[in-house]
Amino acid sequence: MIGFLTGGDPSLELSRRYLKAVVEGGVDILEIGVPFSDPVADGVTIQASTYRALTAGVTLSDILRLAEDIKRSTDIPIVLLSYMNPIHRFGVKRFLQAARSSGVDGLVIPDLPVEEADELLETARTVQIDTVFLASPTTSEKRLERILRASTGFVYLVSLLGVTGVRREISPEALRLLERVKSRGREPYAAVGFGVSEPAHVALLAERGADGVIVGSSLVRIVEENLDSPERTAQLLRSFTRSLREATGRRG
Repeated sequence: MIGFLTGGDPSLELSRRYLKAVVEGGVDILEIGVPFSDPVADGVTIQASTYRALTAGVTLSDILRLAEDIKRSTDIPIVLLSYMNPIHRFGVKRFLQAARSSGVDGLVIPDLPVEEADELLETARTVQIDTVFLASPTTSEKRLERILRASTGFVYLVSLLGVTGVRREISPEALRLLERVKSRGREPYAAVGFGVSEPAHVALLAERGADGVIVGSSLVRIVEENLDSPERTAQLLRSFTRSLREATGRRG
C-alpha cells in the first residue's frame, strides 16, 4: 500500500501532520510530492494541492526537511515524486545526496524519460536511492524492458491514458499492462497507480497480482475538502488509509 500526498499542502505544519496520519493508517511506502508549477502528469486535484503548497512558499529544500522529520518517527520507505525542473535547478548530484541524507529511499520523476536518465541513475546508484520509472498501457515491449531494468524499488504502472485523478473503475488496459509485467516473472515489483481511488480498486489489483497499489488523488481530495478542519482531515486520512490497506488483504 503506497499513499501519496503533496508535500506542504496546505502548509508545512499541516502537511507534516497529514503525512503522519497516512503512516498511522498503515501505508507500507509513503510518497511525498514536490510542489511544481507545471505538473503535467497530474489532474486537477493534485494540481490544486500543488498550487496551495506553492502559495504557502514551499520549496524543494522544505520537502527534504519534511521527509527527514517524517523519517525520524517511522522506518517505512519514503519516495519523493518530483518533476525534473526543481531537481535540475537544485543540482542532480547535490539533490540526490541531500535526499539520501534526509532519509529518502526512492525517487519518481514523471517527466524524465528513461532514455535521458543516465546521469541521474549513476548518482542514484552511488547514494543508494531507488529509481522508479513509469510505464503506460501504450509502452512498447522494447521500451518496457528498458524501464524495468532501470527501475529498482518498483516500476510505476500507469493505469490509463491521461493524468492522475479519482476514477470510478480500473481500466482493462491497466490489468493487461500488469499482466505483461508480471508474466516476466522477475523484479522489480509492479505497483499500479493513476486512478486507483477506493478499496475495491485496491482489492481487484491485489487479486490480479499487483505487488503494490498507489493511491494519491483520493487522499489529496480529503485534504482539499476539509481545509478548515485539520483534526477532521487527519482522522479521515487515517481511517481511509486503513480501509485501503485492509483491501490489500493485509491487516495490522
